[in-house]
Amino acid sequence: MKHFLNTADWTRPDLQALIDDARAMKASPYGEALKGKTVALLFLNNSLRTRTSFDVGAHQLGGHAVVLSPSGGMWPLEFEDGVVMDGEAEEHVKEAVKVLSRYCDMIGIRAFPKFQDWQEDRKDKILTAFAKYADVPVINMETITHPCQEMAHVMALQERFEKDGRGALDGKKFVLTWTYHPKPLNTAVANSALMIAAKFGMDVTLLTPTEEYILDIRYMNQAAHDAKANGRKIHVTHDINEAYDGAEVVYAKSWGAIPYFGNWQEEKPIRDLYRHFIVDEEKMAKTDNALVSHCLPMRRNVKMTDGVFDSANCIAYEEAENRLHVQKAIMKALAG
Repeated sequence: MKHFLNTADWTRPDLQALIDDARAMKASPYGEALKGKTVALLFLNNSLRTRTSFDVGAHQLGGHAVVLSPSGGMWPLEFEDGVVMDGEAEEHVKEAVKVLSRYCDMIGIRAFPKFQDWQEDRKDKILTAFAKYADVPVINMETITHPCQEMAHVMALQERFEKDGRGALDGKKFVLTWTYHPKPLNTAVANSALMIAAKFGMDVTLLTPTEEYILDIRYMNQAAHDAKANGRKIHVTHDINEAYDGAEVVYAKSWGAIPYFGNWQEEKPIRDLYRHFIVDEEKMAKTDNALVSHCLPMRRNVKMTDGVFDSANCIAYEEAENRLHVQKAIMKALAG
């Protein structure tokens, strides 16, 4: 049984096959690949694009989506094994997943880290538990990685570079830049962006204000491994000019510094020094007519200026739309 938990688990040809199928379904949205099938979508965190795109996608392929969340009446779940359940949790994840596996043909899970202890959060216990106990395929709808988002990003890049006659992604200078945000955010999108860019042969630069904002070693190593397989390396810099110079893709995202995970008050004065990491017109002028994007939601004129986001080079809307198509391809592949 195949799950879709992280792009690292799939080969580049397999991921490309999913994207190719997504592009075909973008041109012809409706089908019967999920006819008679039900998808359980568990949202332990807020969502706009993910919830809508999975629900609509299941419908367009003839399936049915059941959306569940704690605020919608779902029982609080326990995820630790061997505990005495005398607290708030009414049901253990093992029972919940086993029952859902009997009702549904696949399960999607969205569960952010608790932002208290990265050594615990990096274990991705909730996603791991669902994959362990499920008798049907499980899809990661964002935990400490966000593979669906970055599949949509690669699809949008391929579409635009193809349209502009700029060729394949291999060798393109891809800049993943940290940006300021008034509070620390999940590292999920950054982790996935780094890995997918390396897997698809891009020349990846990670731009962070300090070493403290470098991503978890597991994802740095995975990206380095995939970069090496493509004859490339991951380049880390704290120099804005160096990063943007000649860039062909700029991907903006904010995330919390791992050394300060769970201690945000200590991080705040550090991150407040780097508001100038905003993606603006001056920085984009240093690039090679780069495409620019963000996963959304995005705080305008904090992470990226209106002028950059609303420019013809921004593919954020295409990326957001492609969530629908790549997730349909993923559900179709897992159902098959």
